[in-house]
Amino acid sequence: MKLMRIGEPGAERPVLRTDDGRYFDLSGVTADIDGDFLSGGGIPAVKDAHRAGKLPEVDISGQRVGAPVARPGVVLCLGLSYAAHASEAGAVPPEEPIVFYKAPNTVVGPYDVVRIPPGSTRTDWEVELAVVIGARARYLDSPAAGLACVAGYATSNDVSERELQLERSGGQWSKGKSCETFNPLGPWLVTSDEVADPHDLPLASWVNGELRQSSTTKDMIFSVGWTIWHLSQVMVLEPGDVINTGTPPGVALSGRFPYLSAGDVVEAEVAGLGRQRTVCMAAPS
Repeated sequence: MKLMRIGEPGAERPVLRTDDGRYFDLSGVTADIDGDFLSGGGIPAVKDAHRAGKLPEVDISGQRVGAPVARPGVVLCLGLSYAAHASEAGAVPPEEPIVFYKAPNTVVGPYDVVRIPPGSTRTDWEVELAVVIGARARYLDSPAAGLACVAGYATSNDVSERELQLERSGGQWSKGKSCETFNPLGPWLVTSDEVADPHDLPLASWVNGELRQSSTTKDMIFSVGWTIWHLSQVMVLEPGDVINTGTPPGVALSGRFPYLSAGDVVEAEVAGLGRQRTVCMAAPS
């Protein structure tokens, strides 16, 4: 299933998108796509309601598309998790995941504006596979148990300000990752039962229509299940939490492309999970 949230920020309503491009209101099943829904049998309830013809069809034309999951409790990100990206950044691929936090309020819709911070000249794009947690992950005993905790997957753009991340970091990366609007997510959440193999998904990004990144999740150093198992040994992941699993090569940090400026258009896509399109603008100071 493809789950969406439609409406203005703070007033989104849950919607089901079918493969033939029709939309169905989920308000009779749940108030929102959040942790309670994901962990409380919400996905099978939607399936049952749709099969029974109990969901009213809706027209979403002209309406804003929000992030497909309500504000998560935490957004975790993996750094240098593609060997080729580590190489272009001049780093050795890590033996354990590099993990950093991104402020949850960075999560915005897939077509919302990305605001470049005042004075920034090094704002960068990063297409990523996002994993949304559907069951509490705490001291799991295996990567298989980790994979079983996944509710679904989405397209993510882990926008980064490289000066804040690398030169003014204070020893950690979150400052360069947590500026407002720095995590467009969606357009939809694809439930895990419809993603046959999260490690075999092409992903790509474009800036102003020009291809920047083109790779596949086959090149991720750490698998989804292993990552969740590993994280569960050092923290508790809750339903609705988001994990950005890292980006392939082709970002501005490589030196091959200019950084983002006001007016630039960034598109990001993971196969089967939908394509984003965000316009950059200067953030008001």
